[in-house]
This record gives sequence, C-alpha cells and structure tokens, in this order.
Amino acid sequence: MRIDRADSEAELLGTPASSAEIVKVVAGDFEVRLAQTEAEIDAAQALRYRVFYEEMTAQPTPAMAARKRDFDSFDEVCDHLLVLDRRRGDGPEGIVGTYRLTRRSAAAKIGRFYSSAEYDIQPMIDYPGEVLEVGRSCIAKDARNTATMQMLWRGCALYSAHYDIKVMFGCPSLPGADPSQHELAMSYLYHHHLAPPEIRVRALESRYVKMDVLKPGSYDPRKALARVAPIIKGYLRLGGFVGDGAVIDHQFNTTDVFIMVKTELVTEKYIRHYERGMREGDG
Repeated sequence: MRIDRADSEAELLGTPASSAEIVKVVAGDFEVRLAQTEAEIDAAQALRYRVFYEEMTAQPTPAMAARKRDFDSFDEVCDHLLVLDRRRGDGPEGIVGTYRLTRRSAAAKIGRFYSSAEYDIQPMIDYPGEVLEVGRSCIAKDARNTATMQMLWRGCALYSAHYDIKVMFGCPSLPGADPSQHELAMSYLYHHHLAPPEIRVRALESRYVKMDVLKPGSYDPRKALARVAPIIKGYLRLGGFVGDGAVIDHQFNTTDVFIMVKTELVTEKYIRHYERGMREGDG
C-alpha cells in the first residue's frame, strides 16, 4: 500500500493542521471546532475511554487502563473534532463529542491509515484528490442525541470543504463480535449499498467475514435496516457505500464494516442546511 507523501516537508513536519479558523460554529449552547490544546485532546481521549472501555466493554491495553485514556499513535498526527456543551464549559470540561480526522499528510507521518489494519484500502489511496479517514466517533452518554450528532456532521462538512476532501471513509461498527447476530444488517448493506467495483474496498483475507449471508428477497429490507447502527445509517443517508466483507474487532468487541462517502454530498447538504439555519437565527 502506498500513501502519497505530503506536498512539502513543511506540511509533513511543521505545525499541526488544527486551526481555530478551519471549523468554528456555535449553535445555541453547542459549539463544534477542532481541538486547540493538549488538554482538549486529553479530554477527548478520556471521553473515548469512558464510552469504549467502561460503557461498551472494549479491552484496554495496560497503558490505557492505567491512564484511563483511549490513545494510539494516530492521535499525535490527526485532527480532533470536538463538540462542546458550553453550559459545562468552553474548554476540556465542556467536551461531549469527538471525531478523529486523518488526511493523507497525517497518515504519511505514520505510513498508513488506521483502516488498513482491517481492509485493503488501495482504492481509497488511489482516489483522485484529498481523502479523509474518520474514526473514534464518540458522544457522552448524557449528550447522545440528534443535536450532538448533527454538530459532529456539521464539523465534518466544514472540515471537508476547507480541505477540498473528495471522499471520506472509515470503519463504523455493529455492536458485538458475533457476526451471526448481524446477518440481517450485513446482508442488507451488501445487497443495497455495496460500492461500485472501481472504488470497492475489501476486507483483508485473514480477517474477511462474509456479509451476504441471507439471499436477496429472503428478508424484509425495512426490518434489516432497523438493525443497522445509527452512525452507519447516517452515512447511508449521505449516499455512502460499504466495502466487501466485515471484520471482527476483538479489542473493541465489535463487527466492523467499511464505509465511504463522496463528500460533495456531505458538504452540499450540510452547508446548505446550516446556512439556512444561520439566516433563520440558528447560532
């Protein structure tokens, strides 16, 4: 797998990509922006730990358990998108949602994208223009609602517009590491939302789990869609496609699928929607 290097050494080795000007929107009590300090990144990692390891029973490494933080080497190079409830504070204490954003130049610092541990993502590497890997989507339990999720989407749309992102991709999850529990959802995704061959990503052979377990017409698509995780439904509403094959992530106790979205659908829909909201007094 080849990752295009950054356009310049300064981009690769210089200042972090995060900037207060890239994403900065206030809507009522909520704000979406990129992390600006180490303390904010630390708070996002603490939120991820509470949700993934304490609430969802993922298995932390000893270092993670000692610090009560979810972290890895990608955190040092990516951008951290944050949603803050400003009633709780306008700094680390106010963070109620986060998303990890990794562009080509960030992945080049490590030599790969996170998804490449599960999928052959060469179609994404070869995709013309800038690409964005999204992951570690996380919202605090007492803020898990449509408004918070919409703020995360709004931040992703503005970030994508700023960097002229052409495609966004990642590995969202179905809960639990038993794929037999997800036959309906996986079959529906495969039959109705499989990516075209030229951009179709496939799970690594060593980790490949067949998705099209049920035959087309043997199940009710509406009932199957109801079994799909909300975040995956969000990608589908934006015209998202899935890759071929699921992957079991034993550390996180999940069944992962690959999703890619052509981001003109994201940016056009959300920027148009929120520009209208601003004219009507939203934010």
